[in-house]
This record gives sequence, C-alpha cells and structure tokens, in this order.
Amino acid sequence: MSHNTLPTNLPQLQNLIKRDPESYTDEFVQQYRHYQSNVQIFQLKPSNPSKELASLVRFLAQVSHCYPKLLNEFPRELQDLLRQYYSLMDNDLRMTFCQALILLRNKDLITPTSLLELFFELFRCQDKVLRKTLYHHIVNDIKNVNSKHKNNKLNTTLQNFMYSMLKDNSTVAAKMSLDVMVDLYRRNIWNDEKTVNVIVTALFSKITKILVTSLQFFIGSDEEKKDEKDADSSDSETELDRVKHVMVQNKVNKSTRKQQKKKLKALASIHKHKKKTNKAETFNFSALHLIHDPQGVAERLLKKLESTNERFQVKLMILNMISRLVGIHQLILLNFYPYVQRFLQPQQKEVTQILLYSAQASHDMVPPDCIESVVRTIVNNFVTERNTTDVMAVGINAVREICARSPLAMTEELLQDLADYKKNKNGAVQAAARSLVHLFRRINPDLLIKKHRAKPTEASVEIRGKEFGELSSRDFIDGAEILPPAETEINKTKEDWESGSEHSDNDDDNDEWIDVKHSSDEDESKPAPEAEVSDLSVGEKRDRAAAVSQGRILTQGEFQQIRERQLAKEVNSAPRKGAKRKHEDEKDETADRGELVPLSAIENIHSKRKHDKEARMATVLAGREGREKYGFKINRMNPHASTTNREKRKKKNFMMIRPKLQNKSGKKAKSFREKQLTLRNQLLKKRKTKF
Repeated sequence: MSHNTLPTNLPQLQNLIKRDPESYTDEFVQQYRHYQSNVQIFQLKPSNPSKELASLVRFLAQVSHCYPKLLNEFPRELQDLLRQYYSLMDNDLRMTFCQALILLRNKDLITPTSLLELFFELFRCQDKVLRKTLYHHIVNDIKNVNSKHKNNKLNTTLQNFMYSMLKDNSTVAAKMSLDVMVDLYRRNIWNDEKTVNVIVTALFSKITKILVTSLQFFIGSDEEKKDEKDADSSDSETELDRVKHVMVQNKVNKSTRKQQKKKLKALASIHKHKKKTNKAETFNFSALHLIHDPQGVAERLLKKLESTNERFQVKLMILNMISRLVGIHQLILLNFYPYVQRFLQPQQKEVTQILLYSAQASHDMVPPDCIESVVRTIVNNFVTERNTTDVMAVGINAVREICARSPLAMTEELLQDLADYKKNKNGAVQAAARSLVHLFRRINPDLLIKKHRAKPTEASVEIRGKEFGELSSRDFIDGAEILPPAETEINKTKEDWESGSEHSDNDDDNDEWIDVKHSSDEDESKPAPEAEVSDLSVGEKRDRAAAVSQGRILTQGEFQQIRERQLAKEVNSAPRKGAKRKHEDEKDETADRGELVPLSAIENIHSKRKHDKEARMATVLAGREGREKYGFKINRMNPHASTTNREKRKKKNFMMIRPKLQNKSGKKAKSFREKQLTLRNQLLKKRKTKF
C-alpha cells in the first residue's frame, strides 16, 4: 500500500506508529491538526454526532504514549469538553470520549483524582450504559490504586467529594455514588470509619432509594460476610479436588511435557492454598461499630420514623436499624419501646420481626420498667388461651429472648404464670415454657418457685442475680480454689533450695550424676481434696481463689484442672439435706448469644410437623418390603400355559383396546336398526310389567 493512503486509514497508521513512532511523526502531526479543527467544529454545534471526531479521539488515545510531549494537553482538553458539553453531546460520542480517558488512565497519563471526580459528575447523564461503564471503572481503578498500599491522599479527596455528591440534586448521581462507596467497603478497600460515616448521612436522605440502600448496607453487611466466607471455602474445596486429580493422574499416566506443566501448576495452586489458609485472619468490625455518634443517629432515625410516610417494609428496616444500634452500643432510647408496643399484636403484619427488634433493643442498661411494659404487652396479647398454640409459643419465645438480655424485666409472679405452661397439652407451648424456665435456672434461679428449680448443683448454688447497673468485675479466676494457695508453694520452693544447697556441698565428695527436676515436672501441682473444697462457703471459696490467682502464675496443667472442675460443678449435686431430686438435662440457653438475635430463636416452634409427599412415599415403600404383590394371580396348574384373551388385553396398549371399550360403554353412535330393537324391547318390558 502506498504512503498516500495513510492519512485516511487510521488503524494502519496506528499500527505503524506503535512500531516506529519517529518515522511517522509528520503523519501523526497532520492527524492531530485534523482533530483540532474537528473540535472547533464540534464546539459550534455540540449536539450533532461526529463519527470523524470519534475515530480521531480513539486514534490519539491509542498512540498517546508514543508522543507524550505533543499530546501533553490532550487529556485535559477531553476532560474540559466533557465537563462543559456532557449534557448536550451525542451518546456515542460521549461514550467514545470516556473510553479514551479510561485508556489514557490505564496508561498512567492522567492522575486519578481529577478523572474520577469528572466521572462522578457524569453520573448525572441520562445514559444507563455510560453510567454502568463509569461505575465499573471507578471501582476497579480505586481497587488497583490501593492494591499495594493505601493511598490515603486520594481516598480522603474522593470521600470528601462523595460527601457532596450524596447531596446532589440528581437522584441517579447520588444513588450511584452511594453504590460505589458500598461496593468499595464490601471489597475491603474503603473499610474505614470515614466511609461508614459518609454512608450514615444517606440514612437521612429524602429519596427512598438512597435511604433503602444505606439501610441495607448497615443491616445486611454481617450476613453477606458469612455468605462470602462459605462461598470462598466451597470454591477452595473444589479447586483442591481438581489438584488432587491432576497429581494422581501424573503418577499413573506417562510422563510428558504437558503432564509436567500440569503438575507444576497443581503444586503452585497447593502452595497458594496453604499460604491462604496459614494467613492471619483479619477481623473486620461490623459497620455499626464504626459510627461516630450512634446515640444521635438513633434519635434522628426514631424522629424520622415517627413522621415518615414510607412503605411499611421501609419502616421495618428503620426499626431494625434502630434496634441494632441500641443493642450493640447499649444506648438509652426510652421513646423506642412505647413506639414498638403499638405493633405487638398477633394479627399485625410481620409481627415476628417486630418481636425480634424489641428483643434486639433490650440490654442491661435500660431501666427495667420500660422493658417490663413491653414484656407484659407481649404476654397479654400473645400468651392467652384465645390465641392459637403457635402464637402462644412465639410470644413465650420472644419473652425469653428479651429476658436473656435484660433479666430484670421479669417479675416473680409473671414468671410463675409462664412457667405453668409447662403442663400445657400442646408440645410447642410446653417446649417454649421449658426453655424460659431453663434460662432463669442459669441467670437467676431465685425468681423460680421451688418445684421449677432443677436439682441444685455446685454451679447453681453460686449463681446470683444482678441488680440494675451492677457490673461483674472479678479479681479471681473461677475454680482456682481447688489449687493449693501461694504460701504452700513458697514453702516448697524454700525446701527445694535448701535441699539443692545440701546437694551442692556434697558434690565435691561424690562425683556422680544428679537427677535434675525439669519445669514440666513441677507444672502439675496436686489439687486440693474435693471434700476440703466443698466444705467451704461461697465467700471462703472466693477468698481462696483470689489468694491463688493473685499469689502466683498458673501453669497450663493447672488451667486444665480448673476447667475440669468447672465442668464437674455442672453435674455434681450441691451438699444439701432432704430428699433427692432427679437431675434434668438442660441446654444452656445463654450460651452462644451474639450481638444480634436470630429470627429462628423466636419463630422456632417445637411441634410435630406433617409429613410431606416424599416422606409419605418413603414410609409407603418401606412398608411394601417383604410383602407379596397385590393384583391378578395366575391360578393354573401349568403357569407356562397360554393366557386367555382377557389377560392378553391387560398387557395391550390402551389405544388398541379403546374402540372395544367405547362400544361397551355405549359411546359409539347406534345405527337406525339398533335403535328400533332397543325401543321394541323397552315397550315389551313395560307391557309385561302392567299385567
């Protein structure tokens, strides 16, 4: 091809310039001047489409790294054109300009700060494809910038800019900016306090979409982390299975270059997996923990909730957010509980979730009077004979979850009434009442009457209910009273030193080996006899445990002895007079209680469910095993003899015997002669009956 066609064939010129930039400088300058003239024409009528300008912008972006001095002002020109005319430009031309800027950014010819701020402004465009492209580039660019180390200067600048974008007049731009921040937080790129508190400002937006997105971020972040961990673990398991298959295949098959490459790849992936598993776990706090002013946020949200006209689902999300803030940060928000009481009715929509929110907002620092009114409302509306058994069980479960976080909300009379439901005919109500009784056996058995308390154990004797505002701070290790006190240890060490000095005096006379005791031999100190410890009162046990804990450093063996003793306390009965009581096995209801209440804890109804179709079929098939089959039996002396026509008809295809069945049932149309005969027979029959 001749040199004269180059100015019109930009792809070929682009290829040649990338190979040898110096040889084609004149052609490039010619195209650059052509681009400048097209820009001047575009500025006269920015709304007109221009394919020639789009192709020139693509060409200059591709070869920009070859002539950095000549194209020094090119990126800034594109940014200025977009910032000035983005609302008037043709969609295709605007997309071309943005793609050219992304290409220049990938070649590191533009700073990320100015470009990303421009792209955030372009979210105002009514072009869904463009917004999606810009969204992916912003997230990936910030991720790449922070991949090796955190670029705090860029992050702070962009976070400040996003704070202003959330207040933008364009709903779409504000929503996309919020989506970017949420995505970056979930990818652990912007997981700092500033990002969280910028998202907090979106909670008070008047736009419903922005409000719901921010609420979903705070409410659903914990569950998503769990799902991501499960997905990562399942992916790693499948990858390891593939690697094992390759390794076994390499052992059996003939060794070739291809097999060797596969083996090296498999070994590399195993090494990568080991590195991943041995990596120290990073603990990401929930976004709710990073809020600067949780009390102020909760109060403003409650005020907004009382005056909002949003849908009921949005109100539920705001309730969930407030209850989590109150429960996690142990806030005092007294107006929240009367507001929730209005919705505690069995016929209320999503009432189990509202019960869950009332349980989440309960903690020790709330005055017992406030939560007691909530508990009484639940009992009066749910735990009554006029309701169904499922409603009663749900109500008792909700009371249990509230009392687990705020035990002082329960009174002795109310607990006795609820505990009597252990004798209810329905199994679900029985199980719910038992779980409530078991809870109070663990936290405050003094509220239960004598017949509802379990067999007293050494552990239950030491349980004492807390007063309001009381903090449980201990200066001793539980169970340390079984170890010998520090004084006996000091006497032992003195005796060891004296015996050691006597041995050293005799060393000159006897040049023999001496058995030296290692520290591991001395670690195991003999515990005190159980009879001696059990005779002590509760106060004496605490004093002795404090003396042991503060007097010396405990070894691992002694900690193991303490653990075994604490487990034995749960089983061993306390020394008491009177008749023996049967010990009941009970689950620890207070164990494994996290910050949030699972919905299953309230909706869990222990009732015998009906079998579904699969379960019924399984029982039917199990009953048929070892039983003779029903149906027609061949009662012939010779079972191999020929069959009758009736038996053959049963094995035939239905379409073959269909005409005969139709004739029998009379569905086939009768002929005129057949109708005559049937009428004659009917008349003769009537005539005979008369006489």
